[in-house]
Amino acid sequence: MYKNSERFITAFNRIEKEIKALLIKKEMGFSRAVRVLRDSNAIIKRYTDDLLEFAELRNAIVHNKIDMAFAIAEPHDTVVERIERIEQELTRPRKVDPLFIRKVISFQQNEPMTNMLEVINHKGITKFPVYNDDEFQGLITHKGITKWLAKGMQDGTVPLLDTKLKEILQCEKNDNYKFISRDTSVYEAMEIFKKQIGKGYRLEALLITGKGNSQEKLLGIVTNWDIMEI
Repeated sequence: MYKNSERFITAFNRIEKEIKALLIKKEMGFSRAVRVLRDSNAIIKRYTDDLLEFAELRNAIVHNKIDMAFAIAEPHDTVVERIERIEQELTRPRKVDPLFIRKVISFQQNEPMTNMLEVINHKGITKFPVYNDDEFQGLITHKGITKWLAKGMQDGTVPLLDTKLKEILQCEKNDNYKFISRDTSVYEAMEIFKKQIGKGYRLEALLITGKGNSQEKLLGIVTNWDIMEI
């Protein structure tokens, strides 16, 4: 059976190899590389503190090793399990495909509001891509529907349930969604949501296509609640 120190060093070496592959300057030290890459790699950013601590522990194990068969420090089981989990995330990251690939209910812009309300009532879904034939028009959410109702009350008009969805779409922000490719990692998707919050507004959903283009077939959807559950 492998010792914890052996398992730790093996996982660390794999992480180091993966990080060096991402570098332009290959001679950069591990800790420096982590700090450089955290701004461009969502997984490294998430685990920066862990990776820097692992580097210190690696140095303690390697430099203080008494002989080939005995390490002066044996990492705790939880430490070994964590570094192996992070190594797996870096080398084989979870992607939105297949986690969030699913049939997405969408509508045509000239459909009546009643069609959408029926789906909301029976399925509890509140985010719907809207198209004009095959051309994406926008994303309708419960926020847009509420704003549409409030606007009708303010104008003194009675919102009609046969109103076309393209009119509801006018009450939505046109930046409440982003398209991503099916190869996007879960942590990259998480970072997209976080960055938009940092800019002062919240995305309602990420729409998945093959290469992240709105002209492609819609393959799935990721909501902020989905990311929270992950």
